[in-house]
Amino acid sequence: MKITVIFPLLLLVCSGCTDQNKQIAKQQPCPQDINAVLREMTATLTQQKFEMRLLQRENKEHAAKLEQQETELKKQETELKKQETEVDKLKQQLKVGQVAFSASLLATGSGHVGPFPKQTTLIFKHVPTNIGKAYNPHTGIFTAPVRGAYHFEWYIGTFGGHHASGAVLVKNSQHIFIAYEHQPSHYGTSANGVTLLLEVGDVVSLRLWVNTKVFDSYYHHTTFSGHLLFTM
Repeated sequence: MKITVIFPLLLLVCSGCTDQNKQIAKQQPCPQDINAVLREMTATLTQQKFEMRLLQRENKEHAAKLEQQETELKKQETELKKQETEVDKLKQQLKVGQVAFSASLLATGSGHVGPFPKQTTLIFKHVPTNIGKAYNPHTGIFTAPVRGAYHFEWYIGTFGGHHASGAVLVKNSQHIFIAYEHQPSHYGTSANGVTLLLEVGDVVSLRLWVNTKVFDSYYHHTTFSGHLLFTM
């Protein structure tokens, strides 16, 4: 009688254990499912790494293009500044390249200048033309505003007598050419001219020769002229 009761009880216990084991088995994932998930995650990660490398390479290429564009832009800006500088230089050369003057010795009246015991700069005070303002009517000195070839002419005269008339053209402190005339009576004239290569700042003037004199009047006998031929 005891055996009959125990056996059905054992069957019930075993049946309960079997159902519990099945539920536990259902709750635990299968190794095959884990491997599939890992493979999918690995593939996704690989794709993301590839896309990241692609983006990095595109960023580098984009950065290189931007740097190249900036370099080219700087070159263009530098070239533009050079061109602007050249244009300014050409404008300045054109402006200072217009140089010409003509002047006579006396502004009003008539009379002689000289003689003096030493060479004396002649100041031509009547200035009808002074393009470029290179000639100074207060000092009698012409100052070259630009490097180039300049041509100068001067005409002098006086009445005959004991003193001759003479004027020497001086570049800086160098005697270049002289105009000289001496006759015992009547009115005598002399003239000369020269073309000089002048640097910027070189000065040119006429000096009355030692112990000579020159005459001028409202007819403007004694004159000094000069102009720029071309720049160099």
